[in-house]
Amino acid sequence: MLPPELPPLPALTRAEAELVDRYLEVVDLLGRINPARADHTYGGLRAAQALVKKATALRDALALMHARGESELHGETLARALRVLDGERRAHRVTLPPAPTS
Repeated sequence: MLPPELPPLPALTRAEAELVDRYLEVVDLLGRINPARADHTYGGLRAAQALVKKATALRDALALMHARGESELHGETLARALRVLDGERRAHRVTLPPAPTS
């Protein structure tokens, strides 16, 4: 049995697609660093080291958009793209886990 087919990505400029990809890479690393969800320091350390490079790539994607005159972000469209790329689950790792009920 095949998994359900994902909805298609919305139409994005190349720069918008680069922004979304670089943003999700940073989110993934922040999720690995999150001390409330991590199990080991070494994985967090490696993610923190990689974060510098990925954050620079995210900055460069935004700078390229700005230089090309793409001064507005189309939030609805970009949010749809993030959802198709599993951004909600990936960003969830950055948040605190629910407090234990006692």
